[in-house]
Amino acid sequence: MENQNNLHLNEQAVGALRESAKWSYFLSILGFIGVGFLVIAAFFIGTIMSLTPNNPYGQGGPLEMMKGFLSFFYIIIALLYFFPILYLYRYASGMKQGLLMSNSDTVSNALVNLKSHHKFLGITAIVVISLYFLIFIVAIIAGVAFAGSAAM
Repeated sequence: MENQNNLHLNEQAVGALRESAKWSYFLSILGFIGVGFLVIAAFFIGTIMSLTPNNPYGQGGPLEMMKGFLSFFYIIIALLYFFPILYLYRYASGMKQGLLMSNSDTVSNALVNLKSHHKFLGITAIVVISLYFLIFIVAIIAGVAFAGSAAM
């Protein structure tokens, strides 16, 4: 553990971290803009869906029920998207500041935020893959059940 306190970065490593921070900052700003668009879309999706011509189901049809669901869905997606972007922003700003001031504590905190960003994305990937697997299994079971009932 003592060797970790004596870690020194050469100019190539510092340059790579500096450039990584610049690109991460750029990507985090784009991410915040994307979150903003999702939130705006969540508030206006109901109005947009109300403009659909001639709802054949009348008032309270499937399109009417979907407006609230889509608004809720967009807000949830924006919320889930916000946290990894925040971690990336904290990494970028902390790394820039830490390298500028040669402060190893600030660089360390920035790297902790980068770890949190990657951890969040990894957990999200595991959840999505698990959901895909679950949907695949349910589709197979439904297909077998449907084929069995059609054969009778």
